[in-house]
Amino acid sequence: MEDKKKYIPLKDLEIYQLSRKLSAIAWTIYSRLNFHEKKSWGNQMLESIDSVGANIAEGYGRFHYLEKVQFYFYSRASLAEGKEHWLDLGHERGLVTLEEWEEICSIHYPLQVKLNNTISKTYEAKKGGKNEK
Repeated sequence: MEDKKKYIPLKDLEIYQLSRKLSAIAWTIYSRLNFHEKKSWGNQMLESIDSVGANIAEGYGRFHYLEKVQFYFYSRASLAEGKEHWLDLGHERGLVTLEEWEEICSIHYPLQVKLNNTISKTYEAKKGGKNEK
């Protein structure tokens, strides 16, 4: 009996779900900003955070494993930019509340780990279980 892998819809992927939660928080923050804050900080923060999920989606839809991995790398870089730079800066400047900050942090680390695991597993699946980067 062959072991067929079941297709998992994008919306059911945990990394995609976590990225959407992060996007929802980013949108809440962005929505209350004034024009100057949106223009100087908010637009870039929102684009980088929304790019996390967008790149997961694009990578997931690609056929070749190297293309998949490339988009997962883009997603990981966008996560670093969005959280480690823009949201950290927003928290320092008082644009992100403590409650939002704690929720962001509770999503960021698990998403980062799961994204790294997804990259590794994508390589392993193609390489017959050997993780050759």
